[in-house]
Amino acid sequence: MTLNATIARVTDRIRSRSAGLRGDYLARMAEAAQKAPARGHLACGNQAHAYAAMGADKQALAEGRVPNLGIITAYNDMLSAHQPYEDYPKLIRAAARAAGATAQVAGGVPAMCDGVTQGQAGMELSLFSRDVIALAAGVGLSHNTFDAALFLGVCDKIVPGLIIAAATFAHLPSVFVPAGPMTSGLPNDEKAKVRQQFATGEVGRDALMAAEMASYHGPGTCTFYGTANTNQMLMEFMGLHLPGASFVNPDTPLREALTTAAVTRAAQITAQGNDYRPVGEILDERAFVNGLVGLMATGGSTNLVLHLPAMARAAGILLDLEDFSEISDVVPLMAKVYPNGLADVNHFHAAGGLGYMIGQLLDAGLLHPDAKTVAGDGLDLYRQEPKLIDGKLTWEPGSAQTLNDRILRPASDPFAPSGGLKQLSGNLGRGVIKVSAVAPERQIIEAPARIFHDQESVKAAFKTGEFTADTVVVVRFQGPRANGMPELHSLTPTLSVLQDRGLKVALVTDGRMSGASGKVPAAIHVAPEAAMGGPLARLRDGDVVRLDAIAGTLTVLAPDFDGRAPVTADLSANAHGTGRELFDTFRRTVGNATEGASVLF
Repeated sequence: MTLNATIARVTDRIRSRSAGLRGDYLARMAEAAQKAPARGHLACGNQAHAYAAMGADKQALAEGRVPNLGIITAYNDMLSAHQPYEDYPKLIRAAARAAGATAQVAGGVPAMCDGVTQGQAGMELSLFSRDVIALAAGVGLSHNTFDAALFLGVCDKIVPGLIIAAATFAHLPSVFVPAGPMTSGLPNDEKAKVRQQFATGEVGRDALMAAEMASYHGPGTCTFYGTANTNQMLMEFMGLHLPGASFVNPDTPLREALTTAAVTRAAQITAQGNDYRPVGEILDERAFVNGLVGLMATGGSTNLVLHLPAMARAAGILLDLEDFSEISDVVPLMAKVYPNGLADVNHFHAAGGLGYMIGQLLDAGLLHPDAKTVAGDGLDLYRQEPKLIDGKLTWEPGSAQTLNDRILRPASDPFAPSGGLKQLSGNLGRGVIKVSAVAPERQIIEAPARIFHDQESVKAAFKTGEFTADTVVVVRFQGPRANGMPELHSLTPTLSVLQDRGLKVALVTDGRMSGASGKVPAAIHVAPEAAMGGPLARLRDGDVVRLDAIAGTLTVLAPDFDGRAPVTADLSANAHGTGRELFDTFRRTVGNATEGASVLF
């Protein structure tokens, strides 16, 4: 199938835009690769320290005759998605020995649970944790004793941070090892209904707690299609997981077999073997475009609009919002997974999952088929699905037909002709909106603005009955420089209730909403942010704001707008407590949301 003209044009534009940066990056990678494996360049004392606790593996490490795999783990049991990683190092070391290699835990990285910090002060550290994770992983790999890396991470900022680190150590082959989603619990739509009932006072906290506990009930990723599961999709579309590995449940024989296979494959693709696959070659323009296509086809999390530019920048590639928007225009929405539909990721996987979707998109010419992956050359490998037959892991052709067209549909007959992510621009700045779950009649709203400086004030106004007409709710000073850009997810029930009451309502913010933003139109990541004197800082209560997701515009209809002085806000409450004082340097130096909101680039 001929590559879609828009996909080809956007890829060429990214390649041209990135030429100088990518060229320098590849030159550094080639220089580092010439020194690998690095253990031979270490002094005997350096090596003795590295191998002192390695028991039976000491001699093999000292002789440098087998590959040594470095494990970067984001294990903790605060995150249900990461709890299964507790026993992975033992399994990986055993699998490495069986494959004629060794493995060591090179380092751990922090991994916060956004579900715990949602609506709390700790959420102001969430986005910054991505760059901390990259830095921490870099420290782990800086020992320079590894021939390949295995990255254990699943959730929101963790995978993007690990990708930044992997791209920085571009000469090392890198395999990402997932842990899988938890089994299905209380359906997500029922959980959302209870949340809205609690917001209106129809049910008490006991009912809310019961619903939440029934939804988040065991080991594994939360089952809705938010940032964590979008990350797992990306790793498969970008060729960093083994085919079909993303959505196999934890603590199952197939999950363990896939982990063992990932270790075996990592050992095979080191410079000591015959199939050297440094991650810097895998993470090229084709991989990132394939990831963007997957994001649009699945209706994935808007958080990746922040993370992908930062991830790409680490690999010498420059992404822009126009790339997201143009790819979204030509990629069909093929999946309906909560919050875009009623199904969860387990239902999606059972309906044919990523293997079916990748096959369909390849056949439609919407993916680069020649992309390099950890599994081999070409994305065709990812049409396959893993199976355990008589205790042996094999890959067989995935389903050529959707097994449930209410969840997963062919590219020729999608739920929508486009991916639903739009770039917004106008006199209020640049931002994005995800409309895959927004009804068509709600994708344009023109209404007076009501200005807030935090989400709690919005909820307080709702409780006192202040929203009685169509309103554009503006929550500003929520960008990375103001307070670390926390998710405003806790506003979702409130805004949904207003919409269900018949009001036209939208959110405009320099903050973020995540993959759970749902059915309320939300212009997010607006930049420049208010704390940098951006246009949102000149808005006043009552200004008529027009959000047009169809035309891709975000404007204020006020003739004196450009001449106004921006307001400032007292941000001192964001500076202390819950560790926030440790991130003052991050807040002062972080870049624009449109460029990835990173302190590293």
